[in-house]
Amino acid sequence: MVKKKAAAKKTAKKKVAKKAAPKKTTAKKKPAAKKVAKKKAPAKKRTPNPAFMKPMQISADLSKIVGAKPMPRTEVTKKLWAYIKKNKLQDAANRRMINADANLKTIFGGKNQVSMFDMTKLVNKHLS
Repeated sequence: MVKKKAAAKKTAKKKVAKKAAPKKTTAKKKPAAKKVAKKKAPAKKRTPNPAFMKPMQISADLSKIVGAKPMPRTEVTKKLWAYIKKNKLQDAANRRMINADANLKTIFGGKNQVSMFDMTKLVNKHLS
C-alpha cells in the first residue's frame, strides 16, 4: 500500500505539472492594405521674375567693382559677392558683416562695416 500511495503521489504531481494555462484564442487580423501614393505631377521649371532680369544702368562708383555695362540685379549681386570673397572682406567673427575697402566705402555711404542685408539696399541706390 505504501508503494501505491507513493506511486499515486508521483502521478498526481505529474498531472499537476502537466497542467498548462489555457490557450487564448486570438482571431487572426488581416494585414492592412498598403496605400498607393499618388504620383506627383512633374515640377514646372521656375521662371525668374522679369523685373530682376532687366538690365540696369550701373553708377560710376559701382562700375569699379562689377563692370560698366548694364546688367541685371542678380548679376550685380553675384559679382559683388565674388569681389567680397576674393578680397576677403567678410568679417571673420560675424560672417553677416562685410568690411568695406576703399571701393566699397563709396557704395556703402562711407560706412566701414555693413550687414549683408543692408548691402543690397545700399547697392540699389547705384542702379538705375
